[in-house]
Amino acid sequence: MQKQVFIAGPCVIESAELLDAVASELVRLNAKYGLDIIFKASFDKANRTSLASFRGPGMEKGLQMLADVKSRHGLRLLTDIHEPHQAAPVAEVVDVLQIPAFLCRQTDLLVAAARTGRTVNIKKAQFLSGQDMQFPVEKARQSGCADVWLTERGNAFGYNNLVVDFRNIPDMLHFTPTVIMDCTHSVQRPGAAGGKTGGDRQFVPSMALAAKAFGATGYFFEVHPDPDRGLSDAANMLRLEDLEPLIEKLLQ
Repeated sequence: MQKQVFIAGPCVIESAELLDAVASELVRLNAKYGLDIIFKASFDKANRTSLASFRGPGMEKGLQMLADVKSRHGLRLLTDIHEPHQAAPVAEVVDVLQIPAFLCRQTDLLVAAARTGRTVNIKKAQFLSGQDMQFPVEKARQSGCADVWLTERGNAFGYNNLVVDFRNIPDMLHFTPTVIMDCTHSVQRPGAAGGKTGGDRQFVPSMALAAKAFGATGYFFEVHPDPDRGLSDAANMLRLEDLEPLIEKLLQ
């Protein structure tokens, strides 16, 4: 049976202190449950709702901060890239390159990520079906990527809302053995909070358990010690203290 993939971390790099706090908890959970939780944080949120929104420290500083997490805590790393030129330098630091949902059809970005030799996690766009994701997978594989993951994160449902069709999970399992449920972005209410994205974090556990029932092989959680004070995705990030009981349920 394939080992479940767990990805967790703050939405964006806010400070070294935040990264250390989250990483320390992931190390504890890894040791307690025999897991290999991958640490996630973004060095740049290039798709924020407002120009005034916090984007992160940028690639150079952000990569150094992520490298420090790997050095101190021994965790594998995942972060997202937005432009082809970012792929090679980011791959020198992280283990998994993530393609944001809105960019999953961008051929040059997929090819650049695939050519690094790293695992590539492609998030399904809010405007595509699970079956449509066959073609981003083919682009990555034909460009040399041996390990392609797909991530479900919901579909646009009218204005300022998302809905998850969990049938996308078994559909995407036809193209790759690793299909991850993004349990926190799927509860977003995009642009619905006055110039920023809202969300409903109380539904995160239900998203995870429903995805398990549909055969998901991994779970993605953005977590924060105090999510309401988070600088990005505050409304849908999971409280760090709530991660362990949810992992326990998913491992049962």
